[in-house]
Amino acid sequence: MPATFLIVDDHPLFREALRLAIETAYPKSLIQEASSIQAAKDVMSGTSFDLVLPALSMPGTRGFDGLLEIRTINPKQPIVIVSGLEDPRIIHEAMTYGAAGFISKSVRKPELADAIRDVMNGLVYLPRGYEPPRVEPGGDKASDLAARLATLTPQQLRVLQMLRQGMLNKQIAYELDVGETTVKAHVSEILRKLNVASRTQAVIEVARIDFDQVAGIQAEAKPR
Repeated sequence: MPATFLIVDDHPLFREALRLAIETAYPKSLIQEASSIQAAKDVMSGTSFDLVLPALSMPGTRGFDGLLEIRTINPKQPIVIVSGLEDPRIIHEAMTYGAAGFISKSVRKPELADAIRDVMNGLVYLPRGYEPPRVEPGGDKASDLAARLATLTPQQLRVLQMLRQGMLNKQIAYELDVGETTVKAHVSEILRKLNVASRTQAVIEVARIDFDQVAGIQAEAKPR
């Protein structure tokens, strides 16, 4: 059976570049494309892939929300982030969330093809020279929270996403087609696993797992 891939990126030119790299590594592969996380979710709802390659920064997503949403569709789906954001903290958090690798958009096509082969062969691919960020004892709160988020079930992740959107229990129940009692049970489990006392605190804590500020600093540092 040919290898199957899903490219998720809002830039058509980069989707084409990534498609060419995949075809270099796997000439007979089947490749689908999505220009948004929602489009990717629609495709993934009825199809499994050998590898999904989403960008992180896309319209309609914030921080690691896109990665989390894809994980809710299929928690076992191999995912490799392809991003222009190369800050070690971002790479570290992406891997903590369960990504199988992190490929920089700045690499040339031959290296991109090699990275895809490595991941398909079960290896973890990270940018050359990457070193995990140094953390003072007891100071890696973001990673600790990310590890706790990883214990949530797909349905609990969906509920948490809806909590972040400010939805009420009855609205969540309607969207998920379940009873309010079930939603309350999910919320209770989310609070327990995240070790917080209220849904508001859960939203505040999860909002700290974000790289928008880091990305802004990087953008300001670039030559104009």
